[in-house]
Amino acid sequence: MHSHVFVERHLIRPVAPAPEAMAVARLIDGDAVDPGPKARLATEAMNGPEDTQEDFLGDIERFVAIAQKVDSQLDHHPLVLTNELSAGAFVLGCTPLHQRGFACADVRPTRDASLLHECAPTALTVQQFRHWRDRKVPGRISSTMRRSLVVMIVLAAVAAGAVVVYQAVARDREYQQLLARGDAALADDQTFGAIEAYSGAVVLRPDSMLARLRRGETYQRRGDFDAAAHDFRAAASLDPGAPRPFESLGNVLYQMQRYRRAAEAYESAAALDDRSPRVSYKLALSRYRAGEVDSAITAATRAIYLNDGTAEVYYLLGLCLLDRTRTAEAQQAFEEAISIAPGFIAAREELADLYAAQNKRADELDQLQVIAGLDRDHIERQIAVGLAQARAGHGEPAIVALGTALERTPDQPIVYEALGRVWLEDAEARDDRSALNKALEALERVGSGPASTSSGLTLFGRALLRDGQFERAEQTLQQATTRFPVDPPAFLYYAAAAEHQNHFDAARHALIDYGSLTTGDSQLVSRAMRIAAFSMRLDDPETAAHWLQRAADVSPTDVRVLASLAEAQLKAGDREAARATAARGLDLQPDHPVLRALSRRVR
Repeated sequence: MHSHVFVERHLIRPVAPAPEAMAVARLIDGDAVDPGPKARLATEAMNGPEDTQEDFLGDIERFVAIAQKVDSQLDHHPLVLTNELSAGAFVLGCTPLHQRGFACADVRPTRDASLLHECAPTALTVQQFRHWRDRKVPGRISSTMRRSLVVMIVLAAVAAGAVVVYQAVARDREYQQLLARGDAALADDQTFGAIEAYSGAVVLRPDSMLARLRRGETYQRRGDFDAAAHDFRAAASLDPGAPRPFESLGNVLYQMQRYRRAAEAYESAAALDDRSPRVSYKLALSRYRAGEVDSAITAATRAIYLNDGTAEVYYLLGLCLLDRTRTAEAQQAFEEAISIAPGFIAAREELADLYAAQNKRADELDQLQVIAGLDRDHIERQIAVGLAQARAGHGEPAIVALGTALERTPDQPIVYEALGRVWLEDAEARDDRSALNKALEALERVGSGPASTSSGLTLFGRALLRDGQFERAEQTLQQATTRFPVDPPAFLYYAAAAEHQNHFDAARHALIDYGSLTTGDSQLVSRAMRIAAFSMRLDDPETAAHWLQRAADVSPTDVRVLASLAEAQLKAGDREAARATAARGLDLQPDHPVLRALSRRVR
């Protein structure tokens, strides 16, 4: 046996069975005639081998010889690998056959006697893959093979491209479906479902500005302003050239009352679209809310210049001009606003206030009547008309207007309060007892219950004070100073009622509290002198001197104030200050009897 020989068992096909025994002519049983080697196979087939073991070994030796011959032929012979591509890997030419991993069906006989095997039309030979490590292919590839390779590569590229295109189209289709689903949910006011759909669109296309913008608008609709602002900022960063994300960001920041940052967002939008009057108006509004009135005027003027002649822009411009005390220009802006939108109630209210401040009672009444006609559902509009008529001196029309309002709403306390006010002012103006009784009857309804307002109690206290019911007036007015919101005049009338009851300390504190609630008090001098008078009656000259000094600072040439101040300083023990004050007063009026007497006392 040749032990160094390796039999490639996977290359050996099953051997066909031996042919049937052949009849040999002239062969007689027992005859010693030798039929020859050609007859041996038939003879052995019939009679069997003489030595079975030796015969088997002989067969093995023949097979080994065949294997050695095959191995020598295959080692340097083109071996056809017809299914090598489908096998999933290329092999090197030096790879032993038993390691190549090809099925026996991949090796087939050749029609060429000089070759051991042949390849199918599209097969590659082992010799063509020799020296693969050195990237050399010494064998020659046929034109058919080259065309096959090119076609296969092109088909692979086309298939890969088709897959990529299909995936992109499918992703875009799903993205559009999610956007449509979100829009439909939002139309049905299903904000949660809309947010879920838009979030899916964001996941599919993280670089999509539109999905984030719509999700932000949905968050804003739900009142989740922080999440909305986050999405709007992301949308703006994804598409810095689009003005809409910046405008939406400004909208939500304005709702969050971050007016300065909202203005910055609107400025970014205006920089991208400087022809948008809507953005200019929003910029002006946010600047006004932020307290930047001059910038607001500039933005509002630009909005008007850009052909946005809306009533809202003129109204905003009028408010800004009012803050700058440019009253005439503000009035013109409000008038322009109502000429564009006659039903613009807010602009008419501002005009009515302007006319009232200018004492244009007829113009004020006109505006209030129009407002009452536009807003019939609120009885306060009709009450305002009646009070305006009373201020204009039209008592009878005022009573008629308020009576009509009372018929519409007989249980409304504000109507009785307005009627009581008109009757009381008429009684004070004409000293009419009948009008006072009607005022007391109307105000009794609003000034005697636990739900009474400070203004109603103040009116009722005034009526009681005029009727001479000082004790009840003091109690009523004291309640008026404790109900919020407090009507500041309640302190003045409470001081008067307390004075009638000789409650000077309460009267003094009421006057002091009134000063803490008001700014720009035009009656500071008279109020300070009353506080000083109460202090002197309470034997508190120091407090009296303090308030008289404040009055003297406001009115340094008022000799009456200087005389009272010198008296208080003298009683407080400050003779030097009293002497100086008296001397100053005598310089202004040398023959003033009180100052001359004080001057003699402090010598």
